[in-house]
Amino acid sequence: MPLEYIDHYNVVTTDAAASAKFYVDVLGLRIGDRPPFKFPGAWVYAGDQPVLHLVEKTEIPDGTGRVDHVAFRCTGYGEIVERLKAAGVEYMERVVPKINLTQLFLESPDGLKLELTFTEETVAAG
Repeated sequence: MPLEYIDHYNVVTTDAAASAKFYVDVLGLRIGDRPPFKFPGAWVYAGDQPVLHLVEKTEIPDGTGRVDHVAFRCTGYGEIVERLKAAGVEYMERVVPKINLTQLFLESPDGLKLELTFTEETVAAG
């Protein structure tokens, strides 16, 4: 099955430091390494896994509000790309700096942004 599990969820906040502090102080999670994106934010970890990505913006967007997207860890990059193309689903591809994950961003029919994340090995295997 190409979609293996939910990898993380992404939340938009106007104060990433305050949000991160809440998840650390109240829920016992920890702040961990984050790739050098060109926008402010934090990655919050449960154990060794970054389960919450915080993105700081000056305003909370309309639409899905604070939940920006839900990410699935996937295999079968080539198969999924072909399925998206066959279904006429538009997507945007991005490679995460430093950790070499390939991300495909798309929207569900009801407007929820989804991220499909592939490791370098699964993309190379196609």
